[in-house]
Amino acid sequence: MIVNITGLCKPENIREVCQLNVDWIGLNFCQTSPRYLAQVSSRGGFIPDYTSIRDERLSLGSPVDTTVRQENKPLRVGLFCNEMPQTIVTRIYNFKLDFVQLEGDESPVMIENLRRTIEPDIRTGVKIIKTIHVSSAEDMKKGAEFEGVADYLLFKAPASVDDVAEQPFDWDLIAHYEGKTPFLVAGAIGADSVETLRAIRHPLFAGIEVGAKFETEPGMIDVPALNDFLKLVK
Repeated sequence: MIVNITGLCKPENIREVCQLNVDWIGLNFCQTSPRYLAQVSSRGGFIPDYTSIRDERLSLGSPVDTTVRQENKPLRVGLFCNEMPQTIVTRIYNFKLDFVQLEGDESPVMIENLRRTIEPDIRTGVKIIKTIHVSSAEDMKKGAEFEGVADYLLFKAPASVDDVAEQPFDWDLIAHYEGKTPFLVAGAIGADSVETLRAIRHPLFAGIEVGAKFETEPGMIDVPALNDFLKLVK
C-alpha cells in the first residue's frame, strides 16, 4: 500500500519524515492553502525555496518506476488547484516532481495537454493524479471521464470550510468504484483507520494520502506519531 504524506512545508520536518517508511511526500502549491510551500524572492523574480529540499538525502527515486520508493528517497507529489500549466511545469522542473496532483476543476483535455508539455522535454515519467471529492456512490462515477487520462485517481472527502481539518472518508463508497484506474483515498485517515485499511480488498486500491491527522499545526507533522502509524499499515 502506497502512503503519501502530504502538506509538508517545513524543511527540517520534511527531512525527518523522509527518514521514515514513506513512499511519497506531497508538496502543496495551492496558493490559498495554509500548507502552501513558501517561495523566496530573487533578483530574477520569484524562485522556489527548494535549497534544503534538494538536499542529497532527499534526492528522488527513479522517475521511471513511480511505484517503487528507494531507501530514504520518497517520490515527490506536487499539489495544484486550477493552476496555470506554465506554473505547474516550472514547479516540476525546479522541484523535480514525480507526480502532479490536480485538486481543482481540471478537465481531461487540460491534463492531456499538460502531459504533452511535460514529456519528454521537462521531465520523463511524471504521473498525473486527479483528485475527486466524493460524498455519495454517484460521485464515485466521476472518475470515468479520466480513464486513460490520469494515472491515478484520489477519492477524497469534501474539504472542510477552513481547509485545515479533514472530513472523514466514507469507506463504504469504495465498493461502488467500477473504473479501471488505480486509486488512493484521503480523508481524516489516522491511527483509528488501521483496521479499516487492512480490510480493504478492492483490486485497484493503491494507497492512502495522510497528513492532517498527524499535524501539530498546518504543514508540521508529528514524526513519532506518524512513525507508529506506518509500522501498523506498512
